[in-house]
Amino acid sequence: MTDVDEAVAGAYRAHWARLVATLTRRFGDLDLAEEMAAEAFAAAVHRWPVDGVPANPNGWLTTTAQRKAVDRIRRDIRRGDKHREALMLSGPAEQLGAIDDDRLRLVFTCCHPALAVPARVALTLRLVGGLTVAEIARAFLVQESTMGQRITRAKAKIKAARIPYGVPLRADVPARVTGVLAVLYLIFNEGYLTSDPDREAVRTDLTGEAIRLARLVHALLPADGEAVGLLALMLLTEARRPARVSATGVLVPLVEQDRGAWDRDLIAEGHALVRARLATGQAPGRYQLLAAINAVHTDARDIRDTDWSQIVALYDQLVRLDPVPIVRLNRAIALAEIDGPQVALAEVDALPLDGYHAFHATRAELLRRLGRSGPSRAAYGRAIELSRNTAETAYLVRRRDQLTGRVVRPAPGAPAPGEADLPGAFAP
Repeated sequence: MTDVDEAVAGAYRAHWARLVATLTRRFGDLDLAEEMAAEAFAAAVHRWPVDGVPANPNGWLTTTAQRKAVDRIRRDIRRGDKHREALMLSGPAEQLGAIDDDRLRLVFTCCHPALAVPARVALTLRLVGGLTVAEIARAFLVQESTMGQRITRAKAKIKAARIPYGVPLRADVPARVTGVLAVLYLIFNEGYLTSDPDREAVRTDLTGEAIRLARLVHALLPADGEAVGLLALMLLTEARRPARVSATGVLVPLVEQDRGAWDRDLIAEGHALVRARLATGQAPGRYQLLAAINAVHTDARDIRDTDWSQIVALYDQLVRLDPVPIVRLNRAIALAEIDGPQVALAEVDALPLDGYHAFHATRAELLRRLGRSGPSRAAYGRAIELSRNTAETAYLVRRRDQLTGRVVRPAPGAPAPGEADLPGAFAP
């Protein structure tokens, strides 16, 4: 990859969401915004090798995209559309209202109640997260064509229903925040353990943007427990990022991580948010419970000091609140540290997760601890087939290749590598 290629790729990571949001605010058309943003980046691919990388890539891309949008509108103008053309060319006069960040406003727009929840999430991941349709399809465990149709229908619904680029009044924001938090969580999760084998193992552009937007939501709704919980969850997970991937590009499981490399400032901030929510005495929601689980993990200076009983108790609450198979999988992994791998394996084998790589990786580790090398090797093989993250695949291959026929007896308190503290993300 040339320096110019790297500059274009870096500009895409840094500016895609901002550019789409700016164009949407200016022209009020999601399709136009996405198409013109794509054309601007295509122009950069052709022009930057000749003219050089501009000093202000975002400004160059924005100007280029806006000019292309104006040309498109003028070219496609039809009789009777002159009023619409005038509005689009002059820019909307709407007030910014409760939110003045373009990207967060775009999140709230995509999470309009008129759209089905899966469509809201998929559309926002595409426009704000900059994820490809293939990446989003993998996150939802559906075919790429299915996800493409879902996103297309969502944009058509916004256009047909004349949903404006904007946000609800401040009093109405809480009703839409659940979908917004779900989207930010998935954007972070894709960055935390990317599903694209052609990308780096951890996408800091996505995790950083998700945290930035989560901070804005928390500032907008400081009393919303789930907004607080999601921010705390992200901070406590991000704090461990420096220790998660080795210099050779292999995922480092929790049991092997250098805890001295963890970001103690982020941990302190995350713990403070968790304590503040606990002090309210209100029943915790999903993100608050996940944040509390992460707080227990990051509170232990050594893996042997981990309070597994507290983690299982928190998962028990989470299962009652959100009894999906992935949550039950994570609970079973923690349960193995209290009741042993045989009990945990029975719990895992009952879950309908055959197409999910973390299910097979978890089975492989539990079978390994039971000394069942043959079945463990087969489970590793299936996990490797399904894994899309290069660092995770390298880790699984290493574990499989280290298998022997003896029973593995980990140190007291040491979990099976892969104890998952984010549903959907294996081996922190």
